[in-house]
Amino acid sequence: MNLPYPNPDSDPAHDLDTLRRVVEAALLASPQPLTVAQLAALFGDGAAVETGEIQQAISALQADCDSRGVELVEVASGYRYQVKLDVHPLVGRLWTERQTKYTRATLETLALIAYRQPITRGEIEQIRGVGVNANMIKALEEREWIRVVGHRDVPGRPELFGTTKAFLDYFGLKTLDQLPPLTEINDLPELEPQFPFDIAPPAVAAASLPHDPESSASDESPADNDDEAGDDAEPEI
Repeated sequence: MNLPYPNPDSDPAHDLDTLRRVVEAALLASPQPLTVAQLAALFGDGAAVETGEIQQAISALQADCDSRGVELVEVASGYRYQVKLDVHPLVGRLWTERQTKYTRATLETLALIAYRQPITRGEIEQIRGVGVNANMIKALEEREWIRVVGHRDVPGRPELFGTTKAFLDYFGLKTLDQLPPLTEINDLPELEPQFPFDIAPPAVAAASLPHDPESSASDESPADNDDEAGDDAEPEI
């Protein structure tokens, strides 16, 4: 079903207002981020809504969020509304279920994949100085934060791991270029085992507030334990 769109001869301000209302409603109703093309497609083929008009509506909505508790941001999969960080601690009380905690070993492995991708399991083990638990890799794959992107052209053809769009979306990033710089680290291969990597709590998508009890990963981790002990402990990953 196509949505009604104002007559092209109508007041342009009224057109923008309609676009803003439709775009805002669609973004709040969708459980996933939406691209400009997906938003334009809501009006049907006969409406001829240009992507520039959608972008204009998005810019207006972003300006409207200046004094609100949510913000409209672009992540890897498109645009979404999310809770602003300054009010996140209070809004986070909506989740009464116990949140999943990620061990230091898991966060270090995820960090290495994000910053050094594509990277093999053996290369991760060489940098960290300890073995990588297969269950930890599996957990990150099941979370859809990492995936196999190829194979290293060496004997055995080990799998190469990289991050996914879901990883970028979760941490509120549009591209890998937006990853925070590790200013205290100049050369990853020279790191001591169990290097620290703190991940700030990600912004939370507003549309998923009632439905996603695991919307943030804890950056708390046990003291320098081995992967087998830390990653097999429940409910930590």
